[in-house]
This record gives sequence, C-alpha cells and structure tokens, in this order.
Amino acid sequence: MIADAANAHTFLAAFGFIYHHAGFLAHKALEQLELSGAALAIGAAVALPVGIALGHLHRGSGIAIGASILGRALPIIVLIAFFLTILGFGFVNNMVALAVLATGPMLTNAYDAVDGVERDVVEAARGMGMSRAQLLTSVELPLALPLVFTGVRVAAVTVVATAPIAAIAGGGGLGDVIVNQASYRLQGVLGASICVMLLSAGVWVALLSLQRVVTPHGLATRVKHAGDERKELL
Repeated sequence: MIADAANAHTFLAAFGFIYHHAGFLAHKALEQLELSGAALAIGAAVALPVGIALGHLHRGSGIAIGASILGRALPIIVLIAFFLTILGFGFVNNMVALAVLATGPMLTNAYDAVDGVERDVVEAARGMGMSRAQLLTSVELPLALPLVFTGVRVAAVTVVATAPIAAIAGGGGLGDVIVNQASYRLQGVLGASICVMLLSAGVWVALLSLQRVVTPHGLATRVKHAGDERKELL
C-alpha cells in the first residue's frame, strides 16, 4: 500500500513537473525534433530512392529484407559509440546514427510498396503507351504511396522515441532530463518520458494526416479502374 501510494505520488508529481517546466520541456522537445527531423531526412534521401528503384525493377528483395533486419538488430547506443570515434561528440554523430536506424523501415516499405503494385494495373498503363518513367511516376508511386508513408511513419516514431539516448553523446533534447535524475529527480525523468511519448504520438498523427492530404485517391481509383477494364477485355 505504501509503495503504491508512493508510485501514485511520483506519477502525479511528474505532471506537476511538466506544468511548472513547460517552457523548458518545450525547448528540449524542439531540440529533439530538430535532431530527429535531420536524421529522418538523411535516411529518407538514401532509403526511399533505393527502395523505389529496386521495387520498380522487381529486384533486390534481399537488400530490402536485410535493411529491415539490420535496422532492428543494431542497438542505437552501439551506432552512437561507433560514429563517436569518427564524427566526434555532438549533433552530427547522433544525427548519422539515428539516420541509420531510420533507413531500414523506409527502404523495406518503399520496396514492398512499389514491387507489390498489381501487375494488371501496370500492364493496363503500359498498354496506354506509358514509358517506364511514366509508369513509375504516374502509376506505381501513387498506388504505393500509402505503404511508403507507413514506412516513413514507423521510421519517424522510432527515431523520435529513440533520440533521448543521444543525450549521452551531446545530442540534447528531452534525453538531457531523462539521463540526469540527480538534477531533475524521478518526477523530472518520468515527466520528460511522458513528453517523449506524447511527442512520438504527435509525430505519428501529423504524418498520418499528411498522408491523407497528399495521397491522390482519385488517380489511384482511375488507374485501378483501367486495370479492371483490361481484365474484362481479356
């Protein structure tokens, strides 16, 4: 009973810490978003073109699967320690380590999304006289976009939720509070952890909303209808 009461008090104190240090935590959250956004952008710049190209060519499934396995298997702290010897202490080291973490789900989903576009739809578009480039940009990518975005969302949430570890190597963000219980006490650590969860959920919702805005549902429906018509003619 005493332990339960103490835990409840600490939990409530964490919300008090958030309330009384809202400006400070918001600043740390922005630092974490800056680091995470930079890492995600670098990972996307590498993973998405490779995954889309391999999916379009229907080759390299081993690379896509390997990237997914590697991304899950490598502990982020090992990546930070490795790049620490090359890039030094601070923002760049942590950004590159987190970018490696983000690459796996984006590459795998981009490959699966483009490779999995229905062959009948692609053949229908090819029968309309589309070139390979037009097939990719006007047919495969619009239909693959939801799954590609899923990979980006997974990578984004993974990076944002993992970024606090970067505080041990000068990465800043909410991790500065989480790893410093001596200064912020347990309620500060718990409060910052709650902020990380809320930040990760916010990123997920924001990217899901963006996906719904940019996904060309009308185009996807028209191309799919063309594929259905072609099957009827055959």
